[in-house]
Amino acid sequence: MGACHGEPGPLVGENASVPLYRDEAVVLRTHKLGEADRIITLLTRNRGLVRTVAKGVRRTRSRFGARLEPFMVIDIQCYEGRNLDTVTQVETLAVYGDAICRDYTAYTAATVMVETAERLCEEHEPATQQHLLLVGALRSLTGGEHDPSLVLDAFLLRSIAIAGWAPSFYDCAKCGAPGPHRAFNIAAGGTVCTVCRPPGSAAPAPETMRLLASLLSGDWVIADGSEARDRREGSGLVSAFLQWHLERGVRSLRHVDRDGTRPPAPPRRTLPLKAAGAHEDGVDLAAVVPPLGSHPALDRHLGATQPDVREPV
Repeated sequence: MGACHGEPGPLVGENASVPLYRDEAVVLRTHKLGEADRIITLLTRNRGLVRTVAKGVRRTRSRFGARLEPFMVIDIQCYEGRNLDTVTQVETLAVYGDAICRDYTAYTAATVMVETAERLCEEHEPATQQHLLLVGALRSLTGGEHDPSLVLDAFLLRSIAIAGWAPSFYDCAKCGAPGPHRAFNIAAGGTVCTVCRPPGSAAPAPETMRLLASLLSGDWVIADGSEARDRREGSGLVSAFLQWHLERGVRSLRHVDRDGTRPPAPPRRTLPLKAAGAHEDGVDLAAVVPPLGSHPALDRHLGATQPDVREPV
């Protein structure tokens, strides 16, 4: 009954015709199905992208619990269905979800990673390299060894390279002329020489090109020592390069926190303590806080006391 990872194993008895398999996987995303079930999208080590049904997982007494949450690395056993496979057993291999979700910057980076992995991989087509790359990137986000934005850009560049669209950051991407070259063209595949340079090519700083090359090759000494302006410019090039080859946008990219700070909450309007009729930023205080005695019902409700207009309203 025990099957090797990624290979269907025969069952005996009444379930002899049900193909069963077991594999390592990363949970990419989930969404509700019915009253208590969920559809789980997985990137497995040997079977590529797999969509499964976890029955009863939303119930409090579910035996799967939090094991089937995004960013979790699991050992999963399923049996194949006509449209969706069904989860029968789950074991936790690495708990990355909790630490990532506690850090907004890491969380936004991880959401882009899992969305990109889902776009680049095909269902039931082996994608071992993409799986290992994603596991390593999630581990790096959890460990906090490098800036999350650098980890994200390194993951995107390497996942694009695995998919067959490796960019060039030194030699000319069209004719192969030795670099370095200043121009960068997304459609051409990276840096281009002066002869091959198409109209509209970008001219990033040499430090930015050096940073991107180090992220692709894994030279973290150069990457960690880069300047913030070079990281911002490089991130823009990576995002544009990725979406060009995917031929569609990556929705989670708009939420990425590149500065390492959580987006501020909308400001709460406060009114300064001034005489009635004074204006502050176009707000008529007399209209907002009427004087006592003008509205007897309101005065009784407020206890015949003037409210402190320094508090948010």
